[in-house]
Amino acid sequence: MLKLTVPAVLLLGLAGCGSVGGEAASAVAVRLLTAVASDDGATACATLAPQTRAELEESAGQPCDRAILDEDLPAPGTVTGTDVYGQWAQVRLTGDTLFLATFPDGWRVVAAGCTPRGSRPYDCAVQGG
Repeated sequence: MLKLTVPAVLLLGLAGCGSVGGEAASAVAVRLLTAVASDDGATACATLAPQTRAELEESAGQPCDRAILDEDLPAPGTVTGTDVYGQWAQVRLTGDTLFLATFPDGWRVVAAGCTPRGSRPYDCAVQGG
């Protein structure tokens, strides 16, 4: 499993955010984890941002729909919080934190399988640049 970090600038931008679009972002985050738990790689990959999908395929050396199922992503938990700031969102679930961005067709996951590391950036199993 490839471990990457979420840039600190993204985390700073999320501090003190409102909830506009939070329900939609949370739904996409849950959709990704539910799809992975159901071995539905195609649906899981459809939730990823283009760069995240490309980086996953490149690092795994296989198509996204197979590569995403090989990642150590947790089962979908209960959404415990969502922060939205402009075009970025952080969705916290029991067992995982995901980062999303808006695209013309809606929210997409830019990082998943993320765990906090104190004052250091999150450590994420799946992430795009």
